[in-house]
Amino acid sequence: MTASIDSAKCICLSGDPYADCCGRFHSGSAEAATAEQLMRSRYAAFALLDEGYLLRTHHPSTAPAALDLDAAMEWRRLDIVSSSGGGPFDTEGTVEFKAHYRHGSERGILHERSRFVREHGRWLYVDGDILA
Repeated sequence: MTASIDSAKCICLSGDPYADCCGRFHSGSAEAATAEQLMRSRYAAFALLDEGYLLRTHHPSTAPAALDLDAAMEWRRLDIVSSSGGGPFDTEGTVEFKAHYRHGSERGILHERSRFVREHGRWLYVDGDILA
């Protein structure tokens, strides 16, 4: 990443600089302590087209062999609706979120309830249900 991206506010909208937020997870210098942190970092990875991070943080039992990320997809805003479990001492958690996007002239919202597990001290994305 360039210095300007590292010092800019993180795309997950935490309010922290990218380098101190999702950037440390993307670089591998830190692990997400909560399911919500992992969800935020995965949102940022989708926005930055970081396929490697997305695959590394996907549970092996449900991970695809590859992702088809679309460079034309602009992820604009992330809203955390709710979360359950997913704390530093939990082994399971869910995070419900709304991810706002623009794809060409189309605008939309991906509303999902994602499931996470913590194995060997690492949070992993398992799967999610798309909500209306």
